[in-house]
Order: sequence, then C-alpha cells, then structure tokens
Amino acid sequence: MTVVPAQRSFVLPPERNAVAPPEARGLARDEVRLLVAGDRLTHARFRELPPQLSPGDLVVVNNSATLAAAVDGRMDGGPIALHFATWLDDGRWVVEVRTTARTPFPAAELSMGKAIQLPDGARATLREPWLAGARRLWVAEVTTDPRHLMDVYGYPITYSYVPQRWSASYYSTVFGRIPGSAEMPSAARPFTERLVLDLVAAGIGIAPITLHTGVSSPETGEPPSPERFAVSDSTARMVNDTKAAGGRVIAVGTTVTRALETVADPSGRVHPAQGWTELVLGDGRRARVVDGLITGWHAPGASHLDLLVAVVGERTVHEAYSAALATGYLWHEFGDSALLLGAR
Repeated sequence: MTVVPAQRSFVLPPERNAVAPPEARGLARDEVRLLVAGDRLTHARFRELPPQLSPGDLVVVNNSATLAAAVDGRMDGGPIALHFATWLDDGRWVVEVRTTARTPFPAAELSMGKAIQLPDGARATLREPWLAGARRLWVAEVTTDPRHLMDVYGYPITYSYVPQRWSASYYSTVFGRIPGSAEMPSAARPFTERLVLDLVAAGIGIAPITLHTGVSSPETGEPPSPERFAVSDSTARMVNDTKAAGGRVIAVGTTVTRALETVADPSGRVHPAQGWTELVLGDGRRARVVDGLITGWHAPGASHLDLLVAVVGERTVHEAYSAALATGYLWHEFGDSALLLGAR
C-alpha cells in the first residue's frame, strides 16, 4: 500500500483504528507492538525498547498531565460538548464546540457572542476565532473557573473512532505531573515504571520537558496550534551534553519534538525557555537536535506526518507506515507504537 508522507496521503482501513485501550484487549500498556525503523525495520513489543537504543542516548519525555477537558453543555437549546483547549494569559480560554456524537459542530452556526450553557449555571461566550482564517477554535469568556467544571463534570476528549467512554486513568501517562494538556501526550502511554527503570539500568538517560497539548484536528489536517511549553535549564544541559558525547536525543512524541526544536538554535544547541510555541516542522524547517522519536501512528492528513519527515526523512517514514499498514498495526492513542530513527 502506497504511503506518501509529504502529501500526508494514505488509506487507513477502519479496522486499524484502536477502538479501546490495550488493557481491554488483554494487554499490558507496554505490550503494544513497536515498529523500529531507521537503518532497518524491526518488529518488537514496547517493553523491548531498551535494546533498540544505546547507552548514552537520552529519552526526552513530556511531563504534562491530561485534563478532563470535555464538558457537556447546551447551545441554542440543543446538547453540545465543549472542549477546553488551553488557557490564555488574559484569563480567557480557547475552546472547541463539538456535537454529542463527537463530530465537529458546523462552523456556520458559530459566531461572536454565541452563548453556551454549562453546569452549575456557568456560561461560556464565544468572542472571536482564535486563529486567523479558521472558525473551529474560539476564544471564550467563561463565567467560572473551567478547571472547576473539568474537575467535577469533565471527561477526557475522545473522537468517534472510540465508541465507548473510558475513565481518565486510561488517558494518563507515567510521566504526567503538571496538569494542562487537553489531550493525552499519547506517545508516552506505553511506558511503565518498570520500563523506565530498565532504560536507566541500560545507561539511557531520561529528561523532561513540559508541553501542554491543545485539541487535535483529525478532520481537517490543520497545522498544530500554538501551545504552552517549558524547557528547563537542566534538560537543556542534558540534551547538549548528550549531543556533545555522541549520543542520540530521542523525543517521546511530537510534543517533545516541537518543544525541543523550538529552543534549538541553528547549530543544534538547546537553550532553556518557556512560553508559547508556534513552530511547525516540515520542508521549510528540519529538525536540528532531535535524532529520533517514539510515536504513535498518525491519521491520514495529519500535519504530524510532516514533522516525522522533518526528523527522520521521507524514506524512513514511508517504509515505516507501509510496513505498519501491511502487518496489522493499530492507530491512534490506544494503538501501537513506532521508534523512528534518523541517520547517524
């Protein structure tokens, strides 16, 4: 089956959607499949990750924890689901209105001043589209603290390929410590405490960044929205020391890749920083510091495919996706994984 990552075009059969967590299929988190692609293709289980890396490599993880960012409400008398994507510096929130069937709400029915009724008498009022030329995400004023609504009434954001609602524990990662992500940084989901210890025992370092994910856009293939991030001085130092010693920097997910590349200068040296990132990796901006990444499988049309190509090259992405489609790998946040490595 042909995969053309530069155009983000391939056919994903419906049976390749992971419709439930691996635990519901009788698997531990770290028993999902792992395809390793670089100089050669290898098929393994995720718990077999340590031998695929080398002593002196550094695995960089995202310590953002997932919010219960979906809250039911009503608009124009009908039920809707409101997704809280991120908070802004002025106290307002970026939101997405979805139908109760978890499909996009018709953009023509969204406008400035539209009011959404939320639990406990709270109200969200749409003020303006967040991004120029797009009407999917809106800046909203909310009459109460949305974090309270999420704590009491919220549930994890899910899409139509997952028919059953799963509890928040299924959307957590072993690294999640700082609440803020609208959706799970899912590349880290297969990690377990035992696997982390196995990596450390194998001489492989682990360092954290923080990037609070917004809502994804699987229907439209939009580029990633601006997201909050922080790269600490200690992590920047570990990345630079790893590169200087000849080790590889392996990002766990596109979120980590985006954060590290945001703070990498043209020479590939990383500097501590925090704030908002609008970086989009692709043909116009290749990776400077990330040598490989651990990732789930992205849907056709996803802009994340361009990021993968920017890190490891089109040939590796093409071969990995072709092999995954040919051998039954499962897609999305509850699916299987890949370790994609660039040339040394």
